[in-house]
Amino acid sequence: MAPVYSQASRTKFTRTSARLTSAMMKRLQGYGSTEPVHPGAHLFQQGERLVDFFVVVEGGLELYERKGRTSCEVASNLARLQFTGELDLLNDRPTLLNCRAVRNTQVLRISRDSVRKLMRTELDIAELVLTEWIIRRARLVNDRQGGIIVVGDSHAAETMRIQRFLIGNGHPHQLIDSNLNLEAEVLLRALDVESDQLPVVFFSDGTTLRKPANTVLANKLGFDQDLGEHTDYDLAVVGAGPAGLAAAVYGASEGLTTLVIEGTAPGGQAGTSSKIENYLGFPTGVSGQELAQNATVQAQKFGARFAISRDVVDIQPADGRYSLALEGGKTIFARAIVVATGARYRHLDVPNYRKFEYQGVHYAATAMEAARCVGKEVVVVGGGNSAGQAALFLALSASHVHLLIRGAGLKATMSAYLIQRIASSNRITLHAYSEVVSLEGDTHLRSVTWCNRQTHKARSCQTGNMFVMIGALPNTEWLHGRLELDLNGFVVTALSDGDGCVFQTSLPGIYAVGDVRAGSVKRVANAVGEGSVVVSYVHRYIAAQKTQELEAQAILA
Repeated sequence: MAPVYSQASRTKFTRTSARLTSAMMKRLQGYGSTEPVHPGAHLFQQGERLVDFFVVVEGGLELYERKGRTSCEVASNLARLQFTGELDLLNDRPTLLNCRAVRNTQVLRISRDSVRKLMRTELDIAELVLTEWIIRRARLVNDRQGGIIVVGDSHAAETMRIQRFLIGNGHPHQLIDSNLNLEAEVLLRALDVESDQLPVVFFSDGTTLRKPANTVLANKLGFDQDLGEHTDYDLAVVGAGPAGLAAAVYGASEGLTTLVIEGTAPGGQAGTSSKIENYLGFPTGVSGQELAQNATVQAQKFGARFAISRDVVDIQPADGRYSLALEGGKTIFARAIVVATGARYRHLDVPNYRKFEYQGVHYAATAMEAARCVGKEVVVVGGGNSAGQAALFLALSASHVHLLIRGAGLKATMSAYLIQRIASSNRITLHAYSEVVSLEGDTHLRSVTWCNRQTHKARSCQTGNMFVMIGALPNTEWLHGRLELDLNGFVVTALSDGDGCVFQTSLPGIYAVGDVRAGSVKRVANAVGEGSVVVSYVHRYIAAQKTQELEAQAILA
């Protein structure tokens, strides 16, 4: 019997999905098996993990999102030589859409293991499929399909934390401001939600979470499922900024079993940059988030696994390897470790600073923060490239940007192309010799006052948004003194035993790259370069270690 579709079912967009060639299809036959699907039968449903990859041989499939109990929203229809899937096929996260046959259909089913194999061997097919998957995920995010609903005060620190976490991990969601939406207010009252329990996160399976921690969200959304039962790796990369992601790409692509452990979301500090214009190969610039997400996909394509929202809390030697204790109780083992934890933001020493942190005081200028600054004055504190990029990006939507620096000018701390653009912008005012002296407001920041250290004149700006970009401190507290650090807390390297490795730390098989390494150049390109190069030393170390193990076994035999 043919399925009965709801009257509320509708198609949201009409973009045609990519299509394989007949020659590609013939090659794919060796990776899977064909099977019939009856009309209305599901190949997979929203929320399932570890679903397979399907190619339409004959007939048609429909990808849709369930909207309540009686309606659905069609994402796309797939015909002959078109295929299912998006980025969830590269990891163990739940699928975001449902898939069913719309008529008698024959599909080629390819298992996830075979998908990973063809990604390495069928390069033209892999390129076509990956491009389509990236486009689908971007479309899901932009149209907030297959995702979750966050209800809360859009300016509250907790709401922004959850939104930042979801955006950083590329997960579709919809934010509803409880202060502006009357229906949301009624819903929260009916659920007996107190203000200190906001935001509330609603999931497609009907469950809700009140002010969930990032780790709880990660568990619910399957961000940490990549750990599975596998606990032994050749390489563990701690931190998923540019340096860590580069190490993951090169490690996994060169055959090392690789795990990336990240406390929040891929990208690190670079992931918060609105646009990086001096990175090689991107003449029109690239956002830090886009760079990080593409690098994550690239690493997953080669088989790297990711443990998101899992901080490392300790490292210990363990019988020729290292054990890494993760937040939440999980322990994994690795032959070699790359420390790429970068840096944490510096704070201003100003009264009320902690009160307004993430309630008007920001450390990133992405589209999320810029949306809160439309038509308003904002203050940016800092004289480096990050501050310059933020000022220019915010000037596109804010009524005016006040850029505060302690020195006389920007020449010594900022790239020339940014200085020239700031000087020519009529929406940016540079305030030299200036420092913030007071912050005022109620539950949110309302006013910023700064003083010129030469003239001693103070000036106030009625603003709800201040962006602090005054450098960073090394993120090394979690090491508990296991590695040698310099006086500023950065990891000391170049402590090799003669192989000339500038990334070697005080423990063999543990390397440090990027901003966390003492003496490194604090630039995205340098971090990527260090993360790429260090893998050759990791390979050499692991090969020597395995040789020693074989020799020891031979002696015992």
